[in-house]
Amino acid sequence: MGVLADWQIREKIVINPFAEAAARPGVVSYGVSSYGYDVRVGRRFKVFTNVHSVVVDPKHFEPRSFVDIEADECIIPPNSFALAETVEYLEIPRDVLGWCIGKSTYARCGIIVNVTPLEPEWRGKVTIEISNTTPLPAKIYANEGIAQIVFLKADALCKVSYGDKKGKYQDQPGLTLPFVP
Repeated sequence: MGVLADWQIREKIVINPFAEAAARPGVVSYGVSSYGYDVRVGRRFKVFTNVHSVVVDPKHFEPRSFVDIEADECIIPPNSFALAETVEYLEIPRDVLGWCIGKSTYARCGIIVNVTPLEPEWRGKVTIEISNTTPLPAKIYANEGIAQIVFLKADALCKVSYGDKKGKYQDQPGLTLPFVP
């Protein structure tokens, strides 16, 4: 399994809108890099709250556990998290796996980004989990870099892709909460 280089990412991966890497003063970097693509976080956030004192259950998730925010900046409370989606829409080819890693700019501030792998033939905007591990409020900037996706080229084609399985998060309509069908 090899890692796709910048020119291979341009040719092989659908990313819309696609941004070239460029120095943007005062902006958390985004766009294609040597061996990855830095995605941006959109303006829509779901910030976790304990207003209703519900139990967090991935099989029966309570949507009231989140407060919806649409803004250029999002404040995540101490020791809490938010869901967001990428600005970019992606389509992963059958012979590629996308591995998403948080950006060090945020990690060095105690803000951790988690995304599960982008499986072969998955497509859509990526739902991103952003955790504030600090005892202080943390600020996230919309339309700026949030995570890097490294694309791994498989040595062989998988027998069953995410598209073949009709995965539950395929073509997810915007920010999608967890669910177990």
